[in-house]
Amino acid sequence: MARTLATLPRRSRVVSGARALGGAIVRPRLVSAPAEPLKVALFSGNYNCVRDGANRALNRLIRHVLARGHTARVYSPVVARPAFEPAGDLVPVPSLPIPGRPEYRLAPRLPRATAADVRAFAPDIIHLSAPDGLNAGAIHLARALGVPVVASMHTRFETYFEYYGLGLLRRPAEAWLKRFYTRCDMVLVPNADIAAEMRTRGMTVPTRIWSRGVDRTQFTPEHRSIAWRRAAGIADREIAVLFFGRLVSEKGLAMFAKTVAALRARHVAVRPLVIGDGPERERFSKQLGDAVFTGHLDGRALGRAVASADIFVNPSLTEAFGNVTLEAMASGVPVVAADVPSTRALIDNGRSGLLVPPRELASYVDAIAALTGDPARRAELSRAGLAVAERFDWPTTLDSVIAAYQASTAERRA
Repeated sequence: MARTLATLPRRSRVVSGARALGGAIVRPRLVSAPAEPLKVALFSGNYNCVRDGANRALNRLIRHVLARGHTARVYSPVVARPAFEPAGDLVPVPSLPIPGRPEYRLAPRLPRATAADVRAFAPDIIHLSAPDGLNAGAIHLARALGVPVVASMHTRFETYFEYYGLGLLRRPAEAWLKRFYTRCDMVLVPNADIAAEMRTRGMTVPTRIWSRGVDRTQFTPEHRSIAWRRAAGIADREIAVLFFGRLVSEKGLAMFAKTVAALRARHVAVRPLVIGDGPERERFSKQLGDAVFTGHLDGRALGRAVASADIFVNPSLTEAFGNVTLEAMASGVPVVAADVPSTRALIDNGRSGLLVPPRELASYVDAIAALTGDPARRAELSRAGLAVAERFDWPTTLDSVIAAYQASTAERRA
């Protein structure tokens, strides 16, 4: 039987993501009653501090877990002004701002009060989503409780250091990641390439694929708007080259800016369209010059802006799954992206998009320049990309996570 919040330690302040109506708590609509309801404890490094692909997926997951009739409780650092309301019950964990990136927080360990809260909750499974001190401490706690640990991989942390002048830390980080993931009972990876890469690096832990979905009512070619483009200042003759995501160095901002500069040097009529926000916005704006910056967008406004682009460029090397790539494909926007596991899982090179060597500026420039003068080729890539996106839906992929939970708990009981 699930415990009520009143039975939990008083020191654990709970932020509820459920909606309050007239003083009553309204839980997500129950889709179907599970045969054996699970109690899931999710540990996150950033559940709603900022808005990014990883925490959007985790919040979707918790909403889905609750809707399927299970119980969940989330443990994560919090901030005074979160990016959005959390899904489910969120227990704040003491944390420190990350140097140079204060919008993110780091919980260096699992506090005793948090461990007591987890014990009182008595989870059937512990889900880890960030390889930090808090999540590492949760592995020890899971062993003490005798419950399985499932980790999910959301980003390629080992690739971050080069963007901040800390390249010497990459090898120690890779060693830490290997120790962290091999101590788990299962790791949910976004694609088969990353699973193979883990095996190559000596991580013998069992893996399952947790892909992602896309909301095809929000992201659809039907939202393309010439009127919106004109209002944004994009001339009809200009090719709107889209950057879509958080404006942080590790998303490949420098490569995008260099690509735009090289295209302009060739007198290719491109107009950068930047959807998103982040700490690098001012610097990125100076690098791009004449560009359209929308800031953060949501809902239909986001779908309309994405669909109104002509080419999406994703130079990121750090993503584990290309959420924005999939959303652009669902919007009918042809994609030019770095040839890395996150994009190879979505794009058949030359058919449903174009993949280029990740660090070769000339390859980006040549691919984009060729597409700007070939509307038929853009339309061909658009149709094929749209067909790929139609295979990705959220309910199916989120059910696969619940299936992984059930498999792990069944194996532990056997």
